Amino acid sequence: MATMLDKLLVQTPGICGGRIRIEGTRITVHRLVVMYKQGLSPEEIAATYPHLSLGQIYAALAYYHSNRDEVEAELAADDAEYDRLKRQRQGTGG
Repeated sequence: MATMLDKLLVQTPGICGGRIRIEGTRITVHRLVVMYKQGLSPEEIAATYPHLSLGQIYAALAYYHSNRDEVEAELAADDAEYDRLKRQRQGTGG
């Protein structure tokens, strides 16, 4: 039986911050995109997460490429929040 691509990715409020993720896992599209942007191939990502199929990884990357502006904005917001929290922690001596 064929797998429908729209069944590979899910979004559930309260799980992984409501981010799009691989169905049945807590692996988000964002996590895979970061690895992809660091130069890892889908096959290398699959070696890191052997419980994911190449189909799942390619579905996540297809989502990224189809929604690049949105995903990039979310990643940039995450980076900015990380930097803000880091500065706040350093400012408190901690």
